[in-house]
Amino acid sequence: MPATRFTILPTPIGPLVLAGPDERLACIGLPRGKGAVMPGPDWHRDDTAFAPARAQLEAYFDGRLIRFDLALAPRGTPFQHAVWQALTEIPPGETITYGELARSIGWPGASRAVGAANGANPLPIVVPCHRVIGAGGTLTGFAGGLDIKRFLLALERVPGAAPGGQASLF
Repeated sequence: MPATRFTILPTPIGPLVLAGPDERLACIGLPRGKGAVMPGPDWHRDDTAFAPARAQLEAYFDGRLIRFDLALAPRGTPFQHAVWQALTEIPPGETITYGELARSIGWPGASRAVGAANGANPLPIVVPCHRVIGAGGTLTGFAGGLDIKRFLLALERVPGAAPGGQASLF
């Protein structure tokens, strides 16, 4: 198995770790919380890696990008991949509930399983799990913390977010 390449991208929410086995992005590590990623012993820092991802994420944080178009290599189960693909179809500036997401993939009673798959998303922001909210419209769970979720939603101009669809990926 090839060594994992990684680079660090400074962003308004803190540094993101971009990692993968080649030019395909397998992981985006958030600055803190459950989504934080620490490079492992077989990881090799390469600041020339993931140029398209770096450019698109910079454009996203500058408010200039609507759709990510990146080569991805996330690891997950077929169910997780179905959830993650459905996430990519939520347009910027919109949100969806866990129940609505479950129904959209044909599993209407699987809100909790969808929530678990959402929480296991290795590619936050690019696979926009931050666009999923609780049934009552409340902001719930995000691996990087609710403050980062609020920031991302405000960046995308989601109504009610505190200040501060995409191509098929699987």
